[in-house]
Amino acid sequence: MQGRADGQGRVYQASRDQYIIEHHHHGDAGSHAWTSPDSIRRPAVGRAPTVLRDRTELMNHLQEAVESGTGNQVYVLHGMGGCGKTAVAYTLFQRVTAAGRRIGLWVNASDAATLRGGMLAVAADRGAQGSELLAARSGLRAPADLVWGRLDQSDVPWLLVLDNADDPAVLQDGGWLRASPRGTVLVTTRQAAARWWPYAELHHVGVLPREHAAQVLCDLAPESGTVEEAAEIADRLGRLPLALTLAGGFLAHQVIEPWTMAQYGHRLQECGHVDLIDQGAVALRREDARHLVSSTWQFSLDALAAQGLPESTALLRLLACYGSDPLPLSLLSGPQLSAVLPPARVEAALRGLLDQSLTTLVDVGLRCVQTHGVLLASVAAGSPAQQVTTVMATAARLLGAVIPAIPDVGPPDLRLRLLAPHALTLLRHATDVSVAVEALDAAVRLAIALHRTGDYLTALEVASTSAAITEPALGPDHRLVLQAHARTGRALCRLGRFEEAEALHRRVLADRERLFGPDDPDTLDSSFGLEFPLEQLGRIQEATELLKQTIGRQQRVLGNYHPLTLRSRVMLLECLPASELGAVIDGAAMPLPEECASLLGPEHSITLEAQLNYALALHTLGRFQPAEEQAHRVADEFQRRYGPDYPITLSARTLCARIQASLGNLVSAIEMMTDVSDRRERSLGAEHPYTAYSRRLVEEFRATAAAGRTPVDP
Repeated sequence: MQGRADGQGRVYQASRDQYIIEHHHHGDAGSHAWTSPDSIRRPAVGRAPTVLRDRTELMNHLQEAVESGTGNQVYVLHGMGGCGKTAVAYTLFQRVTAAGRRIGLWVNASDAATLRGGMLAVAADRGAQGSELLAARSGLRAPADLVWGRLDQSDVPWLLVLDNADDPAVLQDGGWLRASPRGTVLVTTRQAAARWWPYAELHHVGVLPREHAAQVLCDLAPESGTVEEAAEIADRLGRLPLALTLAGGFLAHQVIEPWTMAQYGHRLQECGHVDLIDQGAVALRREDARHLVSSTWQFSLDALAAQGLPESTALLRLLACYGSDPLPLSLLSGPQLSAVLPPARVEAALRGLLDQSLTTLVDVGLRCVQTHGVLLASVAAGSPAQQVTTVMATAARLLGAVIPAIPDVGPPDLRLRLLAPHALTLLRHATDVSVAVEALDAAVRLAIALHRTGDYLTALEVASTSAAITEPALGPDHRLVLQAHARTGRALCRLGRFEEAEALHRRVLADRERLFGPDDPDTLDSSFGLEFPLEQLGRIQEATELLKQTIGRQQRVLGNYHPLTLRSRVMLLECLPASELGAVIDGAAMPLPEECASLLGPEHSITLEAQLNYALALHTLGRFQPAEEQAHRVADEFQRRYGPDYPITLSARTLCARIQASLGNLVSAIEMMTDVSDRRERSLGAEHPYTAYSRRLVEEFRATAAAGRTPVDP
């Protein structure tokens, strides 16, 4: 056999069983790929905090634990990127080492190579010999055992900080995380799952309180503005320490044209958060992706992808379509998710986000997920353009799926209120017209549902803001935009702003008649909606004539027994004078409540409203005894269904009180009406017209009782 070798090549020939082993060592020990950090005795941080704001309780606990000298302790600071975990570790490191009774060792644990290099430097610092280090670097000796052996034998106590340990597997795989009687270990990480940190004491680090967040800005840029202006900026930045630090750095380093905090806040509102915030990174001594809000989250997403959870990125992009308020978890369970990620993978994807502190679970009476606003803004800004429309459309469909198609009257619903800010955020993000239309449809239905649960203030916000957001893109004549305006008018009326409600209803009615004709269902809805503010403003005759015209058109277009026609006929009982009521009630083949019950069912909300207005009509006609029986029965039913503070329950109780007064039972009437007045003041406010009306009835009942007069209907 023949062989040739060139250069550094080798040729071997063997017979029988022979084994050849070669060891090659090129260069000196210092040239190994495991490079050591420049220093482990000084924290490697981008920008040291000027003053650590808040965190007092946590700092006191950690400092007492470290200075107690007990050892064998591992503490883990976990939280989302940019929340200030490293700042807490840095401050503790400085305080402990300044006293001189303990040395500090700082190691970057962001990846395996950096961790090993830093930990071997720790071993060298604690007395490891060059041959020991060489053997560890060459794989001939377990490096973690060498490091911890030296730490256990340290002649002075120590504090070891393992910073940026966002992938706990890096620590676990090599056995790098241990406890020692000679010192204390402090880990900073985004990984919140307790399973990664057995025997460690976990501490969550979140955003700052408002006053402390404002003070961070004032610390960095004291000449830029007032504390209150700083607090407003802090609110817009979600009080996230990284964002505050970057904003303060930007303000402090503007030379040619220094900015004020007011100017900065205005620009934040104008151009969005992420680009402007990251401009503050120019002042950093060591700029990298961890110090930018636009990219710091990518470390966590990359780690999740490496763990087989790329769906977590897709889920986070979906969450970025909504707001930073608590989002009901039920929103994330619909089949509509399949356009973005497999529904079967949602649970794992969400668990990944939770473990990496990219979102959190909160219980506000309903299980929700909550994500920081700056994180959402940066994720939305970094989403691939070709995926944005699909993700936004999915977000709109998910929202629409959890809102009733035809909302009914019901008790307050916390889930609906929680959805309100997310519906508006979705509309603000929607740039595609089809997505905007779908999102607006969901928002209008949400406003209706909120209105029918008695949450008029939130219904007003959703309806009016939805119209303002979408009108420039869809146009003032779009049917859904007009629906949003109409719902705004309904909410204004319930909030006692009758003049505004009348003006808006008239405008929408005119637009609908012009665009869709007088007999269109939307036009008829506006006609019905205008009647109520006219009635509340005391223009009873005008309201009655309008309602009669509406009923005539509804009977012609929808039919006499359509629910909307029945609803208008029920409302007419409230408007008609006594001179007409008798003929309507006595001339009917069947009482209107019974007619509604036969057509819609005895439990239908229109049936119950018919019973209430029928009792009102009987009272108007002076038929107090049957009116009392009917009113008390329906009031009890309203309270059972909707609770004692629901608006229609209070209306029914008001009628009961009026009937009691008319029957001469003034003590009962005063007691009942006082309770109604108190409840209305708590829910509507002292200045609401309904509250004022309730107080006026109480005063009239008391005056009648004091005078000993025969009661008359107030």
